[in-house]
Amino acid sequence: MQLQFIDWIVICSFFLISLLIGILVARTSGKNTKNFFLSGKNMPWWLLGVSMVATTFAADTPGLVAGIVRNDGVFGNWVWWSMLLTGMLTVFFYAKLWRKSNITTDLEFYELRYSGKSAAFLRGFRAIYLGVFFNIVIMANVCLAGIKIGHVMFGFSATESLLVACSITVFYSMLGGLKGVIITDFIQFIIALLGSIWAAIYLVDLPQIGGLQELISAPAVQEKMALFPDFSKPELFIPLFIIPLTVQWWSVWYPGSEPGGGGYIAQRMLAAKNENQATWATLFFNIAHYAIRPWPWIIIGLASLIIFPDLASLKTAFPELDDSFIKHDLSYPAMLTYLPAGLLGLVATSLIAAFMSTISTHLNWGSSYVINDFYTRFINPKASERKKVLLGRLSTLLMMICAALLSFVLEEAKDAFNLMLQIGAGTGLLFILRWFWHRINPYSEITAMLVSFIIAVLFFINDKLETPWFELAQHWQLLIGVIITTIAWVLVSLLSSPTQAKTLKSFDKLIYGDKNKFHHFGYKIMAFFAGTIGVYSILFGTGYILYQEYLYGSIAFILALGCILLIVSQWKKINS
Repeated sequence: MQLQFIDWIVICSFFLISLLIGILVARTSGKNTKNFFLSGKNMPWWLLGVSMVATTFAADTPGLVAGIVRNDGVFGNWVWWSMLLTGMLTVFFYAKLWRKSNITTDLEFYELRYSGKSAAFLRGFRAIYLGVFFNIVIMANVCLAGIKIGHVMFGFSATESLLVACSITVFYSMLGGLKGVIITDFIQFIIALLGSIWAAIYLVDLPQIGGLQELISAPAVQEKMALFPDFSKPELFIPLFIIPLTVQWWSVWYPGSEPGGGGYIAQRMLAAKNENQATWATLFFNIAHYAIRPWPWIIIGLASLIIFPDLASLKTAFPELDDSFIKHDLSYPAMLTYLPAGLLGLVATSLIAAFMSTISTHLNWGSSYVINDFYTRFINPKASERKKVLLGRLSTLLMMICAALLSFVLEEAKDAFNLMLQIGAGTGLLFILRWFWHRINPYSEITAMLVSFIIAVLFFINDKLETPWFELAQHWQLLIGVIITTIAWVLVSLLSSPTQAKTLKSFDKLIYGDKNKFHHFGYKIMAFFAGTIGVYSILFGTGYILYQEYLYGSIAFILALGCILLIVSQWKKINS
């Protein structure tokens, strides 16, 4: 595939804009860590919401979705669609609480909610565990997608792809801090959404496909179109529907979908002007992420079944690409090679934007943990703001280098997705309950973290052995991890002493004020269900319209409208 002059103009213009944003906000962001990591805590909801959406649109996301469609069918996306429940829980129960805490990172929560050396240890350990090691794994997975896109669309080697994309990303991340990331995210989101929709429309109209009607009539595509699994086949509906909807969403910690909020989602909520703005930002994120954005990727994944029906056809199309990279997630960038000049540049820019928005967020978020929750807390509490910002920029650079190197040993986006789910299995319920159940303490969290990690490592080693000790499907591994980890931390919570009463009282006073912590709980539960049903209705309504099943689509959108009106009519009670 050859990029034309117009394509390079579009791509280079985007790079230049990103660099200029970093340079323009560098002075303000570099004043202190509050500006560098939270952009002064004065961001509006729409800018924060778009930033959340842009961050979760990583370069690997379209490939992941297309790969799921090719492997399992459209309904296979329930493995992440189920996480909408987690998101809605955050919107109506936790967004306001996070903003009220008035902390710099979500790890400060530990010494706000707990007391003693165990709380300090937990904060410091998770700063390195999440901010460095886990964060690098996530970024390496995104870099893997960048390698594939760079080779397919530009003919770059793995090293060339990473050198170009990573150097620009790390430069504006180091300069602009969170404010630079958020402003760039806004531009990146518009480009990414426009590019994916336009690409889907063009690719469906290719002569090989013949339009939407021909696409959805093709036998190979019809086999993959169902929104729900065949409930007569337990081997399908149990792992891809039942477990995600009944277990995974509340029990598994996953970046961007943390039960109770956390990570870079919490960072955006903490950067909001006030509690109401934090809630609106998170609500917008969940609507855009689950209901608006997936269908262009799904349609392209379905279309790829016509042009690249199997892995052999992908290998034939890209003979120079190493066999380890020939996976179903390669189908998305492979389809983009059919785009014309101009549109190709826009879509290439959208994927570069997706890569940069995710990487820049993870760099800033991870750096905030390293500096605020480890260096300042344990090594040099008296460090000047200038020194902390300087070290934040240095840690940003080092993490980028480590993630780029690790990406060379990964193979497919789905592999890392499953591994991260397993590592977080069983910890989710703890993050949901720790705001309300006084028995949860630092030892509960330490137990959950260690047990889930050990189980994940054991399963990972077993699966990589030439002769495994046992054969166990991925979904049963996840369920076992959830059960063992949950039992372990609940027992520790019941057998160990709760946090000091003084600390609990101070925490409740800060977060809940004079109100009972269960104030208007019924209205929040109603909003949770209405929000979930409403977003799913928009998601499925869009799908039915694309499938030309207009009656079902109309019913779904009417149901969505009803849910919206219900939430709006009770908003004051929901958000009080």
